Amino acid sequence: MIKAGMRIAAVAAALSSWGVTTALTAADAAPTISHHPRVSASRPAGPASATGWASTNWSGYALTGSNFTSITGSWVVPSVSASRKATYSSDWIGIDGFNDSNLIQTGTESDYFNGSAHYGAWWEILPASETVITTMTVQPGDVMTADIHRVSGTSWSITINDTTSGATFSINQTYNGQLTSAEWIEEAPSVGGRIAPLANYGQATFDPGTVNGHNPGLVAADGGVMIQGRSQVSTPSNPDSDTDGFNMAYGSTAPSPPKS
Repeated sequence: MIKAGMRIAAVAAALSSWGVTTALTAADAAPTISHHPRVSASRPAGPASATGWASTNWSGYALTGSNFTSITGSWVVPSVSASRKATYSSDWIGIDGFNDSNLIQTGTESDYFNGSAHYGAWWEILPASETVITTMTVQPGDVMTADIHRVSGTSWSITINDTTSGATFSINQTYNGQLTSAEWIEEAPSVGGRIAPLANYGQATFDPGTVNGHNPGLVAADGGVMIQGRSQVSTPSNPDSDTDGFNMAYGSTAPSPPKS
């Protein structure tokens, strides 16, 4: 069994990489954050929605088909509200995971735990947990851009930029997936092996995005809502007028789409 002091030191190092210097005890050590494929959910009774799917951990937009080999996206890092219990939210782009167990992705974290908000950037290829990008300090309101594409064969490039601060990160990794979906997602990540309560992120904007080098041509039926505790907790807008972006809102009310 790992001694408490060793565990605390490891957690302190991890939080330091997020720019957090909170003093820790064994009782308030932060858990490992990971992201999972979409988990389907049933919609609660209520007004009809134009969105095409519901999930307990995903909300946003996803395209399904075959041979998705590149995706780009831009989003604004949302600011999370204080919560009595720990809450978590992730904004990311990725390929696969909608109908299968594979997923390559990169994004940002906006969480509230140990009495304060925490923000950071990461990349991940399942089944591994997220890899925090320690060279990038992310703040709410920062504009992020990201690109994931196949270089050749099973070699893939993952790039994420904080255009507000000028920080950039890129890495090449091996990935073997079905390539059957491409998505722009607001997620309740998994903590301790379970889907975490979604943080109140207010509103987030994903705009613009491309898939396989082209406008994704989003329609409302490509969108999905998040259901937790029999309540709708995250809702996308309709696509914007040029069909390459949308807004997200915490709660059950759909926001207006962004202006294009």
